[in-house]
Amino acid sequence: EIMAIPFFILARNFLTHGGVARKMIDFATSMVGHWHGGLALAGILACAMFALVCGSSVATVVAIGSIVLPEMVRHGYPMRFGAGVITVAGSLGILMLPSIPKVIYAIATNTSIGALFVAGLIPGIILTTMLGGVTWWIAKKNDYPRMNRSRWKERWVAFRQSIWGLMLVVIIIGGIYSGIFTATEAAAMSAVYAFFVSVFVYKALRIKDVPKVLLGSANMSAMLLYIITNAALFSFILTDENIPHALADWILSKDLGRVGFLLVSNLALLLAGNFMDPSSIILIMAPILHPAAMAFAINSVHLGILIDVNMEVGLCHPPVGLNLYVASGISRMGITELTVAVWPWLVTMLVFLVMVTYMPELSLWLPRVLGMLPGG
Repeated sequence: EIMAIPFFILARNFLTHGGVARKMIDFATSMVGHWHGGLALAGILACAMFALVCGSSVATVVAIGSIVLPEMVRHGYPMRFGAGVITVAGSLGILMLPSIPKVIYAIATNTSIGALFVAGLIPGIILTTMLGGVTWWIAKKNDYPRMNRSRWKERWVAFRQSIWGLMLVVIIIGGIYSGIFTATEAAAMSAVYAFFVSVFVYKALRIKDVPKVLLGSANMSAMLLYIITNAALFSFILTDENIPHALADWILSKDLGRVGFLLVSNLALLLAGNFMDPSSIILIMAPILHPAAMAFAINSVHLGILIDVNMEVGLCHPPVGLNLYVASGISRMGITELTVAVWPWLVTMLVFLVMVTYMPELSLWLPRVLGMLPGG
């Protein structure tokens, strides 16, 4: 399963450089551009679509933000508003598939990657809707610009141009669910497909630029695998000393109950998000939280989605919120100013975290219906 990571990274880099983001933004704008805050709503919808095929929050902010933010400013939106929207909406990359943190969690806890991928779809749609609702309300209150309504013919053309990128979702989910691919094989197929679309369909990536993409993917993969190797060693030491199960027994002895355990887990993960990146947090915290979660009969897939949402929050606030720093570079805003700008959407995400935590069926219903959970 660990071999899925380099292939998903390669697919992501092909898509980021291959013009897929532009097509998705055009389609999103044609659908919601005429609403209050239309360009901002289009940015959120485009982030959600790009997250479905990219699986990286930082890459989503770069790909969508670098196109949408200049357009928003040109149409009269405040940069602060646009940067706040894209910073938080970009975090959908962790929740949607193919998410590298999901693969890492699956490796750390021996959870089904396919079930984790599917489990993030409904929460991802709900969070997209919630972020869109807050954006619409702010835009309506401040009378931000609206674009002209697109005709259905224009929407159809934009959809046809974006469908090549969205088909990657069908390849990954369809392949894993039908049993045609394992998760690793689906990752390899997604890399091949992303190469084909970027080079031969959209023609935004030239053959001579492919080695640069391959090198960048290799560097990113090496860095992640190095982190995983060291964290795996740390996890081995913890397991050898029986620390996770000892902690689980200690938590159970405190009579926290299921509700209390989930609350403490969220607080610990949110605190860790102030100091570490998502991959490191998952590799260190998942082996500790997982045994206790099993003792409370909390589904491993539910725990994985809960951790994902906590990681999303951590990406959007200082001191190590990567989305903040990337959006700051694109918007030329200071980190302090941008931190204030994201608050309406960050609070929305915290409300969503409570929903995901205490409404497990949001995560478990779809994989259960598809028969991807034991007893489902």
